[in-house]
Formats: sequence, C-alpha cells, structure tokens
Amino acid sequence: MRTKFDEQLRQLGMEMTHMGNLIEKNIQDAVQALLSQDTETARRIMAEDELVDQEQKKIENICFQLLIQRQPVARDLRTITAALKMVTDMERIGDHAADISELTIAMAAVSFPLREENIRKMAGETIVMLLDAIDSYVNKDIDKAHSVIAHDDLVDSYFVRVKADLIEVIRENPEYGEYAADLLLVNKYLERIGDHATNIAEWVIFALNGNGEANEH
Repeated sequence: MRTKFDEQLRQLGMEMTHMGNLIEKNIQDAVQALLSQDTETARRIMAEDELVDQEQKKIENICFQLLIQRQPVARDLRTITAALKMVTDMERIGDHAADISELTIAMAAVSFPLREENIRKMAGETIVMLLDAIDSYVNKDIDKAHSVIAHDDLVDSYFVRVKADLIEVIRENPEYGEYAADLLLVNKYLERIGDHATNIAEWVIFALNGNGEANEH
C-alpha cells in the first residue's frame, strides 16, 4: 500500500518538473522574443500558455485523488497540500511569460534603445530560482529551498538596475517614454516571477518541516 502511494508521489514530482520545464522555456523564449522583437515567437508563447494551464489541472487532479484515496496525514499531507499551492504560483509565472509576450507584440514596431545585459541577467536568475525551487520539492532539499529564498535579493537588485537603465534611456530619449513604461512592466513581471519562486520555496519548507507557509508576495 505504501509502495503504491510512494509511486504516486514520484509521479506527482515528475509532473511538477515537467510543468517547471514548460515554464522555464516560455520565460527564456519570451525574453529573447522581447529583445529581438520576434512577434511570431511571442504569439506562440501566448498560445502555449494553455499547455501550462492544462498541466496545472493535471497536477491538481493527482493531488485531489491522493487526498481522497489515501487520506494522508502529517508530512504526506503537507507534501500534497504544498504541491497544490505551488502549482498556483507556477501557473502565475507562466502567465507572466505570456504577459511579456503580449507587450513584445505591442512594442514590435519601435526600435527602442534598450540595454539588454541587466534584463537578460535578471531573467536568467529568475529561471534559476524557479528550477531550484521545484528541484528542492522533488528531492526534499530544504537547504536548496532556503537558498532560493535568499536568491530573491539578487533578482531584486537587478530590478533596481533595469529600472535605472530605463530611466536613463528616457532622460536621453524622451520620445520613447511610452515604450519605456511598457518595459518597466516587463521588469515588474520578472520581479514577480522571482517572488512566485520564493513562494514555491517557502511551501517546500512547509512540506518538509511543517514550519510556516508562503506569503503572498
């Protein structure tokens, strides 16, 4: 009986990893499409957000079946409860990749003098946070979960740098003010992805030791 339950938990972990990989690719592609003004890729990401939503529903169904059929307690119950909470944050991360893509399409007609380095680095760090948070859940690695939470400070520092870059661009090129405002939204979406990854890590800690739960960042 326990062996079957453990196998179902492993399947849950595999689906969480699969959803995380879908989202990771969408974030990478969304930022690249933004920087290269690739509207075709942006439209694809918006359409493929439905795949993320479908994976969320699949994971939720697995969790509900485990709750109903197995009636878990203690750490097993926290593991399933945490997964239900985590997929909500993961789905929102997927939404932000689609949001960035929507802005890419809106800005595609303008050649904006964007400084790419900091926004690329910021996106890269949010992806690291997301993948490490999911990995900490699958492998029950509480130290890695704590590391993800600490990592959010780095993402926040890039948020400040990108904002400063955009302010400088506006100062030098005031005619681009409207587009800079859109890019500030992109910057905010990336910062929010870091916050959601932090939420995921906090739910991992809750699942593993029962202390605390994620805040709504």
